[in-house]
Amino acid sequence: MDLLLLSNSVLPGSGYLEYALPLLKTQFGGRRKVVFIPFAGVTQSWDAYTDKVRLALAELDLSITGVHTVDDAPAAIAAADVVMVGGGNTFHLLKQCRERGLLDPIRQAVKNGALYVGWSAGANLACPTIRTTNDMPIIDPGGLDALNLVPLQINPHFTNALPAGHQGETREQRIRELLVVAPELNVIGLPEGGWITVQNGHAQLGGDRPALLFKANEEAITLAAGYRFF
Repeated sequence: MDLLLLSNSVLPGSGYLEYALPLLKTQFGGRRKVVFIPFAGVTQSWDAYTDKVRLALAELDLSITGVHTVDDAPAAIAAADVVMVGGGNTFHLLKQCRERGLLDPIRQAVKNGALYVGWSAGANLACPTIRTTNDMPIIDPGGLDALNLVPLQINPHFTNALPAGHQGETREQRIRELLVVAPELNVIGLPEGGWITVQNGHAQLGGDRPALLFKANEEAITLAAGYRFF
């Protein structure tokens, strides 16, 4: 399988997906036919979201189709070179994909050689479940199981920083809560500007900042760029 899982879409001082363009160019290779899944977008229309991605990736000369615009979405996914899933609300994304019967077609397309690209919520969707999203559960997705394309739970936008005077839990504390009830999980705290690629049966960490690996009853492990998860 071939995956590119990005923590986020924007870095300070850069445009939408701009920081990821060199990586995308390399990962795309000769692939040009893209199906974009915009269902994590809630406060923007899916047409507007698709246009935003087209504009951001214009220099890559891609053919990007919003999956919401086609009559036979599973067939469109099966015919795509790339399945691209944008960020937003992970619960809304999963609900729409489940209700439209898209989870199995996405899995099959990726197993058949399509590149999967997801950022934020789109990265969460590639995990076994969406239990490590940061999003508010604004809607019931009918279960938390996701695509299970990679045997890791990603926490995108990872930071342990808290505003001065804030009395809420840190991100690590929230992850530790999960590991109490699901100690079998490995959770990757993926900072902004970081990504995980999966190619040729190996998953590797990329980006300028270290990620953290959380396991039940163990201290967090700091991972540098280039680290291979498997």
